[in-house]
Amino acid sequence: MPATYEKIATTTLGGSGVITFSSIASTFTDLRLVIVSTGNMGNIGLRFNSDSGTNYSSTSMRGNGSTATSTRATSSNYAYITNLVNNITQPALTTTDIFSYAGSTFKTMLSQTAADLNGSGETNAFVNLWQSTSAINAISITCNSGAFASGTTATLYGILKA
Repeated sequence: MPATYEKIATTTLGGSGVITFSSIASTFTDLRLVIVSTGNMGNIGLRFNSDSGTNYSSTSMRGNGSTATSTRATSSNYAYITNLVNNITQPALTTTDIFSYAGSTFKTMLSQTAADLNGSGETNAFVNLWQSTSAINAISITCNSGAFASGTTATLYGILKA
C-alpha cells in the first residue's frame, strides 16, 4: 500500500441510509473506498456524479469455502461492489479501488469483500467499468437489498502518484 493515502472523508451511519461523498477534488491519481458494515447488507452499488443510466458493467466471483460462483452484468444502473448473503454476524470489510477517477477515459474499479457468516466465511471480488469520460466528483453508495445497518462506516481516501 503506498504511503501516499490521504483521508478525504468518513461517514458513520447512525441509522439506515445512503452514503454520499460529494465535491471530490481531482487532485489525486486514484481513490480507495473502504466500507465496514456492522450488519446485513446484501448488494452494494455505487453511482458516480448522480448517473442513474445503464452505463455500468461488472464481473464478479464469489466463494464461501464450499461453493464458487461468477456473474457478469452489462447495462446496469449501478457499479456493484459486493453481493453478500444477509447472514453477517461480524463486521464485513469491502475495499474498492477506483483507478484514474479524474481522467478522461472510462473508469475501472476493483472491489473485494470478506465477511464472517457466523463461523463460516464468504468472500467476493468485482471488476467494474463506468462508461463515462467525466471526472468523478461525487459517489453515492446504496444498499440495494435494504439499508445499511446503523454503525456502518465508509471512508474515502485519495491516492497520490499511484
